[in-house]
Amino acid sequence: MKKFATKLTAAAFAVASFSALAAKPAVVYDTAGKFDKSFNEAVYRNGVEVFKKDKGVDVREFEPQNEAQREQGLRRLASRGFGPIVAVGFNFASSVEKVASEFPDTQFTIIDMVVDKPNVQSIVFKEQEGSFLVGALAAKTSKTNTVGFIGGMDIPLIRKFACGYKQGALYANPDIKVLENMTGSTPAAFADPAKGSELAKSQFSKGADVIYAAAGGTGLGVYQAAKDAGKFAIGVDSNQNHLQPGTMLTSMVKKVGVAAYGTWEDGINNSWKPGIKALGLKENSIDWALDENNAALISDEMKAYVDGLKADIIAGKISVHDYMSDNTCNF
Repeated sequence: MKKFATKLTAAAFAVASFSALAAKPAVVYDTAGKFDKSFNEAVYRNGVEVFKKDKGVDVREFEPQNEAQREQGLRRLASRGFGPIVAVGFNFASSVEKVASEFPDTQFTIIDMVVDKPNVQSIVFKEQEGSFLVGALAAKTSKTNTVGFIGGMDIPLIRKFACGYKQGALYANPDIKVLENMTGSTPAAFADPAKGSELAKSQFSKGADVIYAAAGGTGLGVYQAAKDAGKFAIGVDSNQNHLQPGTMLTSMVKKVGVAAYGTWEDGINNSWKPGIKALGLKENSIDWALDENNAALISDEMKAYVDGLKADIIAGKISVHDYMSDNTCNF
């Protein structure tokens, strides 16, 4: 009986230890930093800050200054008993895979990439659905019958945004012309506003009067160019309507902060699970932004139209092709 009690106590201690581990949430931002006015900042403002306010639990943050520090940050947090540790962005894939193998009892969550490990949760989004909505809105708004897309790094994930946007634009207007440019082939393509401005000016010169930027900090150059030219721009990831009020037609909102919040909440509730989570309109994790900064640009008719498309996508009446499924966008 005494031996059994000892084993039971040890088991209880192990559960308690795991619970304590799960109750120490952390995040490692990508190198753009938590105040990038886009992806990372959405995790900070709608995840970290809200979680602390709601739960009274601090989230340990780490901002790497270069690519090597991504892995260092993950390892440091894991070695100090933090978890779930959220890695913000696809650039963390190899680092998460390596560090998760070194710390098999630590919970890791990566956003925007799939890492197949028993202690990793992979959160991906149906960006094509939100991009479809803003593409349709762009086509309905355009006076020139030409709209544009500017992506950051030329990778399948960003092509996914472009493909959804093109589908939405063509759905709303089969005769629309969609111009498309990628900024570069390295992560630096997400932090080059000068190149974003240059590409936007080129598209405006070719007739575009609405440009959707899925390009991180590079998008800031697109938005400024749109303002200077008296054209429209569409933001991405977080609600960027406030950056250039009157110029920003809308933003395709990707609720990465809410997703991060959810994984930390699951951690403290001991309900965190590994595997893949795919979040879209139906899961209220993708949307388009309407607020005081763009309300004057969106008529009641336009709002009803886009909301109708949203409802039809959720209901399965409209199927939006996912570029990631076969790397094609033949529309």
